[in-house]
Amino acid sequence: MPTEPIKRTVRSEIVRKMQRHWQLYLLILLPLIYFILFKYVPIFGVQIAFKDLNVKAGIWGSPWVGFKHFEAFFNHPNFWLLIKNTLFLSLYTLAVGFPAPILLALMINELKNGFFKRTVQMVTYAPYFISTVVMVSMILLFLAPRIGVIDHVRTALGLDSVNFIGEPSMFKTIFVLSDVWQYMGYSAIIYIAALAGVNPQLYEASKLDGASRLQKIIHIDLPSIMPIMVLLLVLNMGQLLNIGFEKVYLLQNPLNTSSSEIISTYVYKVGLVQANYSFSSAVGLFNSLINLLLILLANFGARRATGLGLF
Repeated sequence: MPTEPIKRTVRSEIVRKMQRHWQLYLLILLPLIYFILFKYVPIFGVQIAFKDLNVKAGIWGSPWVGFKHFEAFFNHPNFWLLIKNTLFLSLYTLAVGFPAPILLALMINELKNGFFKRTVQMVTYAPYFISTVVMVSMILLFLAPRIGVIDHVRTALGLDSVNFIGEPSMFKTIFVLSDVWQYMGYSAIIYIAALAGVNPQLYEASKLDGASRLQKIIHIDLPSIMPIMVLLLVLNMGQLLNIGFEKVYLLQNPLNTSSSEIISTYVYKVGLVQANYSFSSAVGLFNSLINLLLILLANFGARRATGLGLF
């Protein structure tokens, strides 16, 4: 059977569909241009990670140096400190920050009083609109020694004054808890929306069977939002090493650097402050490759465990 007429038929069918729904293709055009210009074109700049960038010669004219900058980073005295701080802070944030909005959504879903339910949602959602700079300023004011609210409470209880921000062992907990406070309400919206779509007949059937609230949550709510949970977990794993640079950098000070120095803050200091663009690009590329590996592993693990995955 000749294939050329079939190809022509398929091609003309595609063109006919595009002409019929040209408005949809026009809508997608701007986002497509945005992604091409700002997400794909800059990928060509990654080559400076394998070059000694010469500003006069430009990216294309600079000499190739292979994996020199990667080797320099792997042999750097702070390499393992950066990896340890970044991984620990990321996993700590994921372990506390991922289940928090799920629990909040389940609790809000159980509320029967509409006014109280909306109030809780609004109160937990509001911190999301606070900018990172303002959020860090509030944290510094709350935790400031002698003048902070927390220190006033400790002093009233007869406890010693503590410089929380200057204590390296407390940095990660402060970062994670403030992150949960700021984003828990916003992240819970997705789960609340998923819970709103649960078939009411399931609740009626469980009520007739005498199921408790906890049993309803375990056997109806959690399985219903499981696809959303898996999807968000895989997406979060892909951003595991890209934890909030701005917040970490603003909370950082000479006293807590041993605990707060992570890959992204190091890239900023070396790349922009010290103008070592090739080295910082190599570190950033290494960071991106680890993220890609983590998202593949998370997707594979989720698919094996639950049968669900992002791709």
